Amino acid sequence: METSSQAVLIGTGALPFLVLLSAALTLPVSLGLLALYRRAVLRSMARSGGATMPPPPATGKAAPPDARLVLEDVAAGPAAGGTATRVIRRSLGRAVGVQVAAGLAYAVTLSAAWMVFAWGEGGFVAARFLWLLSCYAWPTALAVGLTAATSRRQRLAIGALYFGLVLAFAGWALIRNPALSALAVVQFWLITNLPATVLLLAFLHRRIRAVGPLVLVFMVTALTGSQLAIALVAGSEVGLRAAVGIGGSLGLGGSATFVALMLAGAALAAVGGWLILGWLGRRHLARRSSDQALTLDAMWLLFAIVQTVSFGFEGIAWMAAGPVAFVVYKVVSGAGWRLAGLGRGSADAPSLLLLRVFALGGRSERLFDALGKRWLRIGDISLIAGPDLATTTVEPHEFLDFAGGRLSRQFVHDEADLERRLAARALGPDPDGRHRVNEFFCHADTWQLAMQRLARGADVVLMDLRSFSASNQGCRYELGRLLDTVPLARMVVLVDGGTDRAFLEDTLQALWRELAADSPNRSLVGPRLQVLRADRADAAVKALPERLLAAARPRPAGG
Repeated sequence: METSSQAVLIGTGALPFLVLLSAALTLPVSLGLLALYRRAVLRSMARSGGATMPPPPATGKAAPPDARLVLEDVAAGPAAGGTATRVIRRSLGRAVGVQVAAGLAYAVTLSAAWMVFAWGEGGFVAARFLWLLSCYAWPTALAVGLTAATSRRQRLAIGALYFGLVLAFAGWALIRNPALSALAVVQFWLITNLPATVLLLAFLHRRIRAVGPLVLVFMVTALTGSQLAIALVAGSEVGLRAAVGIGGSLGLGGSATFVALMLAGAALAAVGGWLILGWLGRRHLARRSSDQALTLDAMWLLFAIVQTVSFGFEGIAWMAAGPVAFVVYKVVSGAGWRLAGLGRGSADAPSLLLLRVFALGGRSERLFDALGKRWLRIGDISLIAGPDLATTTVEPHEFLDFAGGRLSRQFVHDEADLERRLAARALGPDPDGRHRVNEFFCHADTWQLAMQRLARGADVVLMDLRSFSASNQGCRYELGRLLDTVPLARMVVLVDGGTDRAFLEDTLQALWRELAADSPNRSLVGPRLQVLRADRADAAVKALPERLLAAARPRPAGG
């Protein structure tokens, strides 16, 4: 009986406490690590790589083009039934369908376990089962939002649909069981979902989502190790005597020995945590997982543990219901991806080069997050690392290289190194149907070379010039090289109310008059550059994929 009570105490107390504490610590730890990562990236970006860069090709002087460049304002609304819209909706629809199916399988697993506990109270009751199912399906609504929602309105619509179903099932349960109170129904939902939902914000916030799951895995492992060390030593008299003896020989008192024991256990477990992180990084590099799949896995695992806390009162073995439900989710989602054909897209999908004003900060993050959910269903994105997205686009293997003191190997050192990195880009979709972001880290003496090479190889270029002004001289250089090397038809410029439109037009006209002799735009009749105004970010995000796909370089038949 004593052993059983201890097991229940561990299952309903220590284990949930470890998970909740780990999730709570994830936010400050992630923010601290990302601040160090951002500083290290910026320091390396400002540093010279020591490379001898080849001189730019001699294009020769030429007279200004006869035609004047026209900035053509294009509508912000998406073209109804356009190719990009159809592809995005189909891919997102299948991805959402897989999440719903896997989430329901997870919820059915936990609901079935609960029905076993309640079997003596009337056997199988459909109203009770559906109410439980709706409670345990809450992570499904969150997963759908993370997968597909690009605006607050869409997230609210998903929440409204979910809570509409919850209210319907709760109403049915209240009608069928007069002894059940509305307060008890609300309390059950809050106990089941609120703790994990609140903690979810700690490591799935947009600013730390890229590394939050990795930090969470490490924190859970380290804190579990600290508690296991205490449990193992306290479980035997020999262990206690040994710990007290070692602590005494080091001049430590009882409390200090206890703390030292916890730290030693955490340090040993941290080694295992680091190995787990390395394994996750290798899976990511091998294209067996994606950044979004890793984020969703962390979310489902957190709920699987927290939602089964109360199961421990039925016996410690029932705590396995959470991990089993998580495994069910993984099996169904993996099978769903394969059946839906999400990972079978063409590796010859269009490649987008994203250039932008680095000073945009949070606005750049929000646009990238929303655009990524849509465009990455069509093709990949290439970009040059900058201070605005340094902590948003970080990939698991990049962060692990930083943590291991190997960040320098992520940077482009010379032209040959750039070509190797271009050849090694991740092309084609991951198993969940999303293409990847290929980020290029450049030193002060390599970013111009990388920008020109990426522009020549991209199928379409998006230049985010929101808030563009006279202080953005780096963008002026990029605009000049784009006009020299990229056909105007394959460029889209994004502006907003903060863009100095007069300065932008003066800058473009000045660069147009200096157009290179061999520019593909020199012979154009009526040259026009597409300009999309993004005063409303959600409308711009909806419009961009269609505009970008229409502007993309034509692909070979069957590509």
